[in-house]
Parts: sequence; structure tokens; C-alpha cells
Amino acid sequence: MSLMAPEFRERTDHQVYWMTGQFRERDREDVYRRTIKPRVRFESRLAIVVAAMIFGMFTISDYFYVGQSVAFYALVIMRAIVVGCCLALAMAIGRWGNYSQRLWLHALPLWILATGIILIVPLRPDTLSTQMLAVIVAIMAFYLLIPNLLTVVTGASLYLSVGFLVAVVLATDVSAVVILRITLLLIMANVVGFFALLRVEYLQRKQFALLHEERGHNRQLLREMAHRRSLESQLRRLAEQDALTGLANRGHFMKRAQTLFQRSRVEGIPLSLFMLDVDHFKVINDTWGHSQGDQVLIEIAEACQQSLRPQDIIGRFGGEEFVVALPDTRLDDAKQVAARLQQAIAGLASRSDMSMLALSVTIGIAEMRPGDTDLDALLKRADKALYVGKREGRDRVVVS
Repeated sequence: MSLMAPEFRERTDHQVYWMTGQFRERDREDVYRRTIKPRVRFESRLAIVVAAMIFGMFTISDYFYVGQSVAFYALVIMRAIVVGCCLALAMAIGRWGNYSQRLWLHALPLWILATGIILIVPLRPDTLSTQMLAVIVAIMAFYLLIPNLLTVVTGASLYLSVGFLVAVVLATDVSAVVILRITLLLIMANVVGFFALLRVEYLQRKQFALLHEERGHNRQLLREMAHRRSLESQLRRLAEQDALTGLANRGHFMKRAQTLFQRSRVEGIPLSLFMLDVDHFKVINDTWGHSQGDQVLIEIAEACQQSLRPQDIIGRFGGEEFVVALPDTRLDDAKQVAARLQQAIAGLASRSDMSMLALSVTIGIAEMRPGDTDLDALLKRADKALYVGKREGRDRVVVS
């Protein structure tokens, strides 16, 4: 047996037994029965209560046919017992009804009603024609009105038919032709009821199977959509982030900084920008290897993120060069921020895993001017200040 939960198995060949209207797959039949359990409990209880009330109401006709006699009192007692048992079973079905585990609970009311109908024959033998009509109606009600499995209904209906026929033979004085006619009517009622319920059972299970397949496809589609969104998110991060440091790459930084530049121009908000370059980075790579150089860039990126504000934009411009945009920051304040960042990066060398390195950075700072029309002018001034600092000996902050 497959270990996969039956709810999640998607198949297109959900075979149904033609004689029972049930799934050939036992697991799927169990799932179907569990699914319809709340509806079956309600509808079965309601149908049995209505059937019991109708059966009890015919006490009036008993009095009309047999008068106040021993047979009448016997009929009253019999009908009271049948009605009481059916009402008690209806309450039990409403609470514990379950086709998967308590099928007998659903079958018992049908057998009790059938027994009551059969017992009317010896108590009212002179009303055979009326009773025959009642039996036909009861058989059709068993098949079509009282919810139950086809196998259960068929057993109860055959019991009612055979029992009624035997009671007629034993308790009434009718000809063989009448017996044959009753037999044919009972056969016809059972055949019609059987195939009508078989069709209903078949269609309900096919509908259930198709619905579960659709739900399975929907779940698969949702998983694929979630996977696609995850891939899109990863691609977006790859397109916007530097793979090594996790900072914004050059293109994404330029896009965000350009938006910040335009807002600063329109609203008259100050904007400063500085370029940062790691001093003697080639020496670090050549001496300690590229893996150590990559680790240095990662540590510097983390130091930038910890030293700057959430609204500041940090990006890796290329190689060992970083760029930072500081919104609502004037030149003097930007110089203080750069000095603090310079000290934080220099302090990285005190760590045990980087103690062999003498880390320092050179920073060039520029502030947006009223005449600046685009971001490039600001970047060029910051870059020029950076190279001035590198020519003057590095490890310093230079203002444009």
C-alpha cells in the first residue's frame, strides 16, 4: 500500500464498482466517506425522523380499517416501538453516524421500518392493495430519500420485499396470479430504485474525484507559483545585490541614488556622497590570497552597514571601492560620519582573524550643489577627492 496520503494522490482513472457505486480504491472510498460524514449525519437523521413520523401517522388509518380491536392495539404498540427506535437511532446517527466505522447504525433504521411494514400484513390482511402501495413507496424511499450506501439499501429493500411477499402468502388468501403480480411489482421497484441510486452514487463519486483532482492541480499550481516567486526574488537579488558583500551593486545603487538625488533637488534637501577605497588592497590579495581579500571586503561592508543609518544607501562600486549616499546630510556632518567609519574599519585589524592586516581606507566626500543637474557630477567630485587622498598618502578623509 502506498505511504502517500490518499488526499494528495492525483489520478485520472478513479474506477467505480458498477454493482455498488463505490470506489475500487479502498483509500479513496474512505476519504470520500469521511468527507461526506457531516452531510450524511444531518440528512440521514432528518430523513429517518420524517419517515418515522409518517409511519406513526398511519395509526389513524389503522383505526379506520380495523376499529377499536385487539389488532388496532397491536398496531399501535408496533408503530410506537418502530417510531421510538427510529427516533433513538436518528439521534445516535446525528452524533456518531459514520459510513466508515458505524455502517450498521445507518442500516438498522431501514430494517426496523421494513419489519414494521411487514408486520402490518397479518394485522390488517384485508387492506392488501393499500399496503402494496405503501411498500412500493417505502422501497423507493429507501433507495432515493433516506441517505445510505447502495449495498445497505439493497439489503434492506430485498428484506422488505421478500418479507412482505412471505407475509402476504401466509396471512392472506390471495390467488397465485395476485402473488405473481405483487412479485413483479416488487422486482420492478427494486430494479428501478437500485439503478437510480447506483447512478447517483456513481455521479457523486466521479464529482468528488474530479474535485480532488482539481484541488490537487491547484495545490501544484500554487507550489509552482511560490517557487516562481522565490526564483524571481532570487533573480532580483542577484540583479540588485553584490554577490560577495550583499550590498547594492553598482547599477542598483545608481538607480536608488538617482531617485534620492532628484528628490533632494525638488525638495531642497541636502545630499552628500562619499567614495571609499581600501588602501593597498592588491598587497593584501598578493600576500594573503584572494580568499582573505574577499573576507576583508565582507568585513568592511558589514562595518559600513553598522556605522551608517538605515536610510543611507551603500553600494559596492567595483573591486575594493564602495560608495555611500547620505540623504539630508551636509558636508560637515558627512565628514564626521566618514571619520567614524574610517575608525571602525581600522579597528577591524584588532580582531584575531585579521590581526596580521593593517587595514585603512581613503574616503572622498562631495556635497550636492545647486547647479548640479545629475548624479554624475556629484560622483565625479567625490571620486576626485578620493584620488587626491590617495596621492597624499592614503588613510584619510578628503572633502571635495
